[in-house]
Amino acid sequence: MRQARSPDDGDHELIPRLVLASASPARLATLRAAGLDPAVMASDVDEAAVAATLSGATPAVLASRLALAKCAAVAGQLRPTVSTLVIGCDSVLELDGQPYGKPADAGEARARWLRMRGREGLLHTGHCLQLLATDGSCQERQAVGSTAVRFADLDEAEVDAYVATGEPLQVAGAFTLDGLGGAYVRGVDGDPHTVVGISLPLLRELLGDLGVTWHRLWAFQ
Repeated sequence: MRQARSPDDGDHELIPRLVLASASPARLATLRAAGLDPAVMASDVDEAAVAATLSGATPAVLASRLALAKCAAVAGQLRPTVSTLVIGCDSVLELDGQPYGKPADAGEARARWLRMRGREGLLHTGHCLQLLATDGSCQERQAVGSTAVRFADLDEAEVDAYVATGEPLQVAGAFTLDGLGGAYVRGVDGDPHTVVGISLPLLRELLGDLGVTWHRLWAFQ
């Protein structure tokens, strides 16, 4: 993983160490494909407990608060000796105004797909960035990316086959765009990276607001 550099190295721009506060293989793969190589520290945030404290919150607000909780949980474990940027994300599906995260079991995943099929939902992905300095100070930026997702009209045999793979139980909304579920998504309106779990264009904007230039983070330089 690339090490942080400071202006003392001859640069006038800080290049922080990156930490992804998520165990999601899709998020890590997306960042690596885009040239970034973060360390991974999964948070131990209880998503259900956070959601319980936000009863009545919109799905977008819930996604934002979960991203903040995960980012803060990991950042709180660090005592950086170099400038460190922690990236926290969380996704929530909105259908009929209600939020949906990962299904609790196969029965819930099946019921959800029977509700989603042939319809359109909104996938909200919250992003929280915390830039930690060695003096203990922290700068934070947050935003939510939202993308409309049009689901194919699956028959029950297709729903059962997909649920039986176990994939829907591992992801928010009970579907993927970059996995087995890709065949069951007819299209998206918005940034497809948001659906995968981390919006690269939105991340670039948040980094820029912190004074970090996207291409300076490319690990192959």
